[in-house]
Amino acid sequence: MSDTPVLSIRDLHKSFGALEVLKGVDLTAPKGHVVSLIGSSGSGKSTLLRCANLLEDSQQGDIAFEGESVKWKGSGPDRKPADPKQVTRIRTNLSMVFQQFNLWSHMTILQNVMEAPVTVLGRDRGDVEQAARGYLAKVGIGDKCDAYPAQLSGGQQQRAAIARALCMEPRAILFDEPTSALDPELEQEVVRVIQGLAEEGRTMVIVTHDMAMARDCSDHVIFLHKGLVEEEGAPDKLFGSPESERLRGFLSSVTA
Repeated sequence: MSDTPVLSIRDLHKSFGALEVLKGVDLTAPKGHVVSLIGSSGSGKSTLLRCANLLEDSQQGDIAFEGESVKWKGSGPDRKPADPKQVTRIRTNLSMVFQQFNLWSHMTILQNVMEAPVTVLGRDRGDVEQAARGYLAKVGIGDKCDAYPAQLSGGQQQRAAIARALCMEPRAILFDEPTSALDPELEQEVVRVIQGLAEEGRTMVIVTHDMAMARDCSDHVIFLHKGLVEEEGAPDKLFGSPESERLRGFLSSVTA
């Protein structure tokens, strides 16, 4: 059972009307591994992540969480998850960190981090508060518990969002461009936190434009191009000796 990947995706297809965004994508995230998704805008990276977390309905393919396949009803454009309880269980175990933080502006940072474990998981408020304070300290903003999101920098808000994801005690964390809305200086604050989580052996899937982070944090990198996996492998190989002409062109354009 320990060899069962936390997340496994096979032959995933996703269209928005006539626009086919994912054309048969595979992804495996073994326990304790970091998988990074790179590629140009429009290649399907964020859509793949949202389908994995069941925020978007895919039209074809298999999504399995810890070996348990998502149950579907209908087919093609009408395909929907068949079991709402299964969806909730999977979502609570695949915490998502978004590009735009998505913090509740009327709640303090501590309240933001505590909200889902208390209301969704029904955990004891006292236990959750203790855990939340610990996670906020872990990401370097333990002194901001009583502040509101508007009082924090972008980097601090994103670190609060990471603490919120950690407080759900998920099996894996999905990051959707976690640094792209930040200035370079603030970006490094968040990258350091993600590197620390990688060193702890957290299972993570990261959509990123930051090639240095993808290279340094990942066990496996997937290069998506127009909805297909163009090339994948260990970061040293993908960044050091890419086989695909498209990947070579992409890397030269983002590192120029």
